[in-house]
Amino acid sequence: MIIGKKEFNTAQEAYIMGILNVTPDSFSDGGRWNTMDAALKRAEEMIKEGADLIDLGGESTRPGHEKISDEEEIERTAPVIEALKQRFDVPVSLDTYKLPVAKAGIEAGADLINDIWGLKWDQDLATLIADTGVACCLMHNRDNTDYTNYLEDVRDDLEETMDIAFWAGINPEKIMLDPGIGFGKTLEQNLIMMNHLELYLKWGVPLLLGTSRKSMIGLTLNLPVSERVEGTIATTVLGRMKGASFFRVHDVKENKRALKMTEAILKAGKQA
Repeated sequence: MIIGKKEFNTAQEAYIMGILNVTPDSFSDGGRWNTMDAALKRAEEMIKEGADLIDLGGESTRPGHEKISDEEEIERTAPVIEALKQRFDVPVSLDTYKLPVAKAGIEAGADLINDIWGLKWDQDLATLIADTGVACCLMHNRDNTDYTNYLEDVRDDLEETMDIAFWAGINPEKIMLDPGIGFGKTLEQNLIMMNHLELYLKWGVPLLLGTSRKSMIGLTLNLPVSERVEGTIATTVLGRMKGASFFRVHDVKENKRALKMTEAILKAGKQA
């Protein structure tokens, strides 16, 4: 998979996407990086710790989040994207489902659009992605948790997303899928999803796992956001064993080390 100028060998390797929220109300780190200097410093830290991509978010997508205008989201994100691209040689992802925000982000230099609605919020976004040739991460999402046959229904939902991408002309080599842990799912459904991630490799595109510090971990371990690193690492290790290639995390260094150890074990003896 090619993202920006970088080739990602997802058949052999796994990669870390570092989360950079320039929002005042993100569930985990709201307000910490929402000045230009703070954002650039945090990005530099994550790159030094081993981040392979930076994912920039200008609107919190946590449950019950407050929606902001396109203009405000563009003001928060486009200048930071431009600055990141000037200073660092690392692909930049923009976490948005809004067409005007995505357009401004791509013009500022974004290499990937990370859409939490899997092209279903605004299908014109698919056309923009196809026309500009940027990469995309397409996530499973619903506005409810009413499933008839949960795992199959999720697969059908993702099939619809892939159909939208296909008909818009998005290059399959520029697509990764995200099963959407924490979105349109109960705690039990999130845990079931984690245990069956391999089902979502059927399209032959890389899988991104985004579990970092989420409520699935907090509810399972009865821990606040600030104490969910170990739980996140457990999902990263399991996710890699089940075939995920990208891991979207807040705690880059810890997850990078866990991933490196997992890789060493999984590759051991394969050449023998």
